[in-house]
Amino acid sequence: MDLFENKFKDSLKSNVSLLDRIMHYIIKRKGKQMRPMFVFLTAKLFGKFEENTYRAASMIELLHTATLVHDDVIDEADFRRGYFSINALWKNKIAVLVGDFLLSRGLLLAVKHEEFELLKIMSTAVQDMSEGELLQIEKARKLDITEKVYFDIIRQKTATLIAACCASGANSVGEDKNTVETMRLFGEKAGIAFQIKDDLFDYTQSTFIGKPTGIDIRERKMTLPLIYTLNNISKKEKNNIIDIVKNHHENDKKVAELIELVKENGGLNYAENVMIEYRNEALEILNQFDDNEARRSLELLLNYVVNRKK
Repeated sequence: MDLFENKFKDSLKSNVSLLDRIMHYIIKRKGKQMRPMFVFLTAKLFGKFEENTYRAASMIELLHTATLVHDDVIDEADFRRGYFSINALWKNKIAVLVGDFLLSRGLLLAVKHEEFELLKIMSTAVQDMSEGELLQIEKARKLDITEKVYFDIIRQKTATLIAACCASGANSVGEDKNTVETMRLFGEKAGIAFQIKDDLFDYTQSTFIGKPTGIDIRERKMTLPLIYTLNNISKKEKNNIIDIVKNHHENDKKVAELIELVKENGGLNYAENVMIEYRNEALEILNQFDDNEARRSLELLLNYVVNRKK
């Protein structure tokens, strides 16, 4: 990871001093870096490690960072990981251009080294993520989301990038197409479990503010705990919840009322059980491979995904 960080910094260098300042700020506020870990551990699962594994990890991180910068603009968010967002400090126009720069840097990294399979994996992920976000926006307007549509959204919006991490990790060490696809499926299931955990945070106590955040409700996002609740309550209660999401999503008291309804009707328990199912399915895929340190580390990372506190 230390060597990766140096290589990642090198991939961010430019001839524009403003960009260099912003890139330095981005590096300083780095997150958990789970995605590069998925790349490296997948490569090590097969007992090999190549220079292109670093390129795959850098490309993933560039792509992921680009999406975060753009997401903050879309969500009008002023903070990210406890720091001011790029758009809060440099305004939307610069933030959008920075996101474009990061995305193009990632794609050029693959083109420069003629790693066209990696480029295909990444380009597919970008397409899926964009479609997933747009599908979520479309459904938020109508509030007609089913469980199937919910899983379509999170598979494209979140899971596709973790799937790309695992596929590119296997691809970087020369594994065959079947193995690459098997690891992509492992990453997809891990990514779905990751997103369900994120959705659960909206209904559980925040360590920072001491109460549920309700951010998804305020943004009229229909997540698994809420979808399950809507499918298992009376018509009157359902109409009440829809009314809150549609017309009172900025009212703290109403949002708190909705959170309690979801808890009382088993929405959280249901979502947690589904999350564990996806975790277990991902573990079953891993168990196809030889037991080694990398496999055990991937198991630990997978368990972290479902047990993390933030």
